[in-house]
Amino acid sequence: MNIIKYPDQKDLPEILKRPVFETDFLESTVKNIINRVQTGGDLTLLEFNEKFDKAKLETLRVSEEEVKEASTLISDKLKAAIETAAANVRKFHEGQRRSEQPIETSVGVNCWRKSVAIEKVGIYIPGGTAPLFSTVLMLGIPAAIAGSKEIVLCTPPGADGKVAPAILFTAELVGVSKIFKVGGAQAVAAMAYGTESIPKVDKIFGPGNQYVTAAKQMVSMDGVAIDMPAGPSELAVIADNSCDPEFVASDLLSQAEHGKDSQVVLISPNEEAIEAIVKAVAAQVEDLPRKEIAYESLEHSKFILVKDIDEAMNISNAYAPEHLILATEDAVQLAEKVINAGSVFIGNYSPESAGDYASGTNHTLPTNGAARAYSGVSLDSFMKQITFQQVTEEGIKNLGPAIEAMAEAELLQAHKNAVTLRLKKLGL
Repeated sequence: MNIIKYPDQKDLPEILKRPVFETDFLESTVKNIINRVQTGGDLTLLEFNEKFDKAKLETLRVSEEEVKEASTLISDKLKAAIETAAANVRKFHEGQRRSEQPIETSVGVNCWRKSVAIEKVGIYIPGGTAPLFSTVLMLGIPAAIAGSKEIVLCTPPGADGKVAPAILFTAELVGVSKIFKVGGAQAVAAMAYGTESIPKVDKIFGPGNQYVTAAKQMVSMDGVAIDMPAGPSELAVIADNSCDPEFVASDLLSQAEHGKDSQVVLISPNEEAIEAIVKAVAAQVEDLPRKEIAYESLEHSKFILVKDIDEAMNISNAYAPEHLILATEDAVQLAEKVINAGSVFIGNYSPESAGDYASGTNHTLPTNGAARAYSGVSLDSFMKQITFQQVTEEGIKNLGPAIEAMAEAELLQAHKNAVTLRLKKLGL
């Protein structure tokens, strides 16, 4: 764990750097995978399943029998937990519905917007060492509320050729249309361009590793919409001497165990608090089943000692974390100063894992500093806003001269003619 005391402002960009990976190799590898999926379709996906996931399959689609069986393979306790979380996520996203009334911008000119669901959406769900069935809730529920006609889910199979039962149970619960056994960059390519069995979608959602993130960015340049740049998980915690060091340590480790490329940042004006948290991290990490992953993540973590809480908040806003925990005495007031963050957790009893699973907020959030410009996934992410305008005869009389003058100034004669002809028809 890297402890940095009273950093100079000019050193912060270097201190707050995310883990860097070899992008040239990454991009060439992902580009090759996308090209192969485009030309080879299902056969290529089956080959990739065998190569990357050690799963030899004959078909990609999850059968109805597999979905039904999944319900018998998980405990009633887990089913109840998933249903509780689903209810909260549904309630929070239902509350995001809104209606807009027509606005008369000038006499005889009415303008309005209409929300329309994106018809076909693709959901990527990471599998492998940590199958994220919770992400099915976060993406499937708002898609269903929005009214998307087709919800396609891709997730990598295990070596036995099966998908984690909790993923299948949750997908059935939220109304996913089709589920396919394919992961990584190849899953993104399949949903972006379509194959013999996997439908082409209009927008792709979901977090993933560096390869998945790179694939999403590449297909977005080819006209396929994506939710946001959503890469390796990250967490910042602002803590003072009112924090519970064991709580903070558990929160830091909850992100560190996600993956070797995850990053955690602690910012505090209290050296004793940092020391106590460091000790608690060292003690707790030993008991984690994924401690080797957590250790590697902690190697590029930052524990920063600052002069005061205001400086701590300035550093957090500069970092723009995916998740931000405020473990401070005045956490509610401090929250008002947050400018850049994906999701904020206020007070000692608001663990980041509450947002990951069951509080109701969406856990698909911008990473790698993208929180400066992006929001997390919401109901709006699954909808598009179409604008309408209706201009009456009176409206074109009133607004027409302004349109003509502007079109003439931009040397766009046909634009002007479209108004002039109408005005002439009205005897003007």
